[in-house]
Amino acid sequence: MSRPLLQLALDHTALDAALNDAALLQDSVDIVEAGTILCLSEGLSAIKALRAQCPEKIIVADWKVADAGETLVQQALGAGANWMTLICAAPLATVEKGHQQAQRLGGEIQIELFGNWTFDDARAWHDIGVRQAIYHRGRDAQASGQRWGEDDLARLKTLSDIGLELSVTGGITPDDLPLFRDINVKAFIAGRALANAPQPLLAARAFHQRLTDVWGNR
Repeated sequence: MSRPLLQLALDHTALDAALNDAALLQDSVDIVEAGTILCLSEGLSAIKALRAQCPEKIIVADWKVADAGETLVQQALGAGANWMTLICAAPLATVEKGHQQAQRLGGEIQIELFGNWTFDDARAWHDIGVRQAIYHRGRDAQASGQRWGEDDLARLKTLSDIGLELSVTGGITPDDLPLFRDINVKAFIAGRALANAPQPLLAARAFHQRLTDVWGNR
């Protein structure tokens, strides 16, 4: 398995705060995400501002789109995003149109696996050309004390075997990373674990050290 990337999720309600955290951490991460909360608060200006501030980084628009995939991919990638998320409940036609438009623009879509979905859905996404999905453990699950377990890992392994590259999110810490050594992980997504850490740069360094421990250097 290749070494996963580290993604900073910016789920701020104010753009200035998001840009401050991005400025602090952008040299310590591979991907910068305009989170859903930030996108809803600030719109396309969040994508444009992050692209201007982080010109060499992969930028994600975490819009969790359910309809109008082609149009919204055009807007997100036109504003500077490389990748945009669609929710797994989106109709297959929306996924296909979004994927085709992303390919035309040199980007990708990611399917956010949140709520109800099946492995047949995953095979259908893969069949139309989608190559990325996000395995998401939500805030409510984290708050209730749920931990990463064998069921999560088995589902991730099946998705990996289907051919999907997986981004993993939901209260991820450096200590969790060895659990995923046999999964085709594209990226680990961390928000509060980085931005809200007492020393964010040391927190990012801890992630990279554990990535090196498990997957080696790039």
